[in-house]
Amino acid sequence: MDESFGPDFFTLTDEDGNEFELELVDTLEHQGVTYYAMFPAVEEDETTGEPKDIDADDEEYGLVILKVIEENGEELLSTPDSDQELDEVYELFMERFFQEEEES
Repeated sequence: MDESFGPDFFTLTDEDGNEFELELVDTLEHQGVTYYAMFPAVEEDETTGEPKDIDADDEEYGLVILKVIEENGEELLSTPDSDQELDEVYELFMERFFQEEEES
């Protein structure tokens, strides 16, 4: 993925009205469906401007996989329909991530 223009951020609202910001890491198409791999956006410390420390064990931080669906002519992001679909797409993203690391 070309990041010459900087990262892409999405502000999403869940069904309870809670907003959260995600950073797009990668996209892939699988079986005619586009999937996004995202991480929660890292907040900056207000005094230093540096990224705040992230606790990788925090359940709020981790890879988020969403798929693009079309509803009433609009593109929306949705969670995969099943654990099987999620696991399959997760494995595809992991293969891509590790392949990119080996090529670097």
